[in-house]
Amino acid sequence: MTVWDDVVGQERVQAQLSAAARDADTRVTAQAHGAPAPDASKMTHAWLFTGPPGSGRSTAARAFAAALQCTSPDRALGGEPGCGFCDGCHTTLVGTHADVEVIRTDLLSIGVKETRELVRRAQLSPAGGRWQVIILEDADRLTEGAGNVLLKAVEEPASRTVWLLCAPSLEDVLPTIRSRCRHLTLRTPPVAAVADVLIRRDGIEPEVAVNAARATQGHIGRARRLATDERARARRATVLKLPLRVEDIGGCLKAAQELVDAAAEDAKQVAEEIDVKETEDLKAALGASAGGRMPRGTAGAMKELEDKQKRRKTRSQRDSLDLALTDLTGFYRDVLALQMGSEVALANHDVRDSLDRIAHGSTPEGTLRRIEAVVACRQALDRNVAPLLAVEAMAVALRAG
Repeated sequence: MTVWDDVVGQERVQAQLSAAARDADTRVTAQAHGAPAPDASKMTHAWLFTGPPGSGRSTAARAFAAALQCTSPDRALGGEPGCGFCDGCHTTLVGTHADVEVIRTDLLSIGVKETRELVRRAQLSPAGGRWQVIILEDADRLTEGAGNVLLKAVEEPASRTVWLLCAPSLEDVLPTIRSRCRHLTLRTPPVAAVADVLIRRDGIEPEVAVNAARATQGHIGRARRLATDERARARRATVLKLPLRVEDIGGCLKAAQELVDAAAEDAKQVAEEIDVKETEDLKAALGASAGGRMPRGTAGAMKELEDKQKRRKTRSQRDSLDLALTDLTGFYRDVLALQMGSEVALANHDVRDSLDRIAHGSTPEGTLRRIEAVVACRQALDRNVAPLLAVEAMAVALRAG
């Protein structure tokens, strides 16, 4: 099993990364033997992975990082870097390689302070003698100031440092940064390819895997969660009932409240799993007494942690709402397909009765307006509109059609 096995449905991207990894390996091998480094035209110091949610941007970046760190002896015999079994590949994929830093955020943005620390690390030589690789999974969450800090490091990189940036689209990254990166566009994986991964790697029953892959429209992470988590299936079922509950204003307001409450409960569950341990660890590090009394001068550190946890909870709630709105968009997409007589496969065939009912009781124009209302709600949430107000406005617009 090579490092590329988890890069699902991205044959063109895989071929480009594999070629770059070969050139990078040739360069490192030549320098190790005192020979002049060849011109590695397919390898560069900065890459930008873009693609829709679920396309596997961070998975492709991790696979490429593992191939760059591959130490398999088969390389000397013409083997491809990225065997998946050597120490370099294994430690990169599990997140313990000393020269691979993976940055993701639970917060709404990545600030200047965190970015400066990344830039400082990027100037170091690799401990293992191959490459210093920095994977920034949420490059779209860089603040403008953080982006300007990162720009200098991407413009003038150290000789053995590689930046791997991930973002949904080119427009989510500063033009000055994206112009200095080699751009790779990933596509939404085919349903069959996602189902095959769930069956082969996760041992999920074929019928369950296919249904989950179809329901999430090729989103690998969500498909795995839907196939393995009963709570995720229950939440999806609740969301798909919403179009039938907006027949009057009271129903609209009640459905909106329940949707927001469910997202808040999800965020609370995530926080309970993480916040308590973080708080206890910080108290221990600051030297809290047995009775929980904190030493003088530590209130600022505790307040900083509380603010971070609050921002993370806000993002978790928005992410949960966004997943619900994505499912809702898929529902109306299926309604539109039925109204137009399209032959495309339905993502939500398990609620075909509800789809037929909405399709027969409305027009394609009304369905398009409802899809626009869901999109407008997502945009409002991105602009920090209060979640309940945004969802209530959407629910009323769904009723109007």
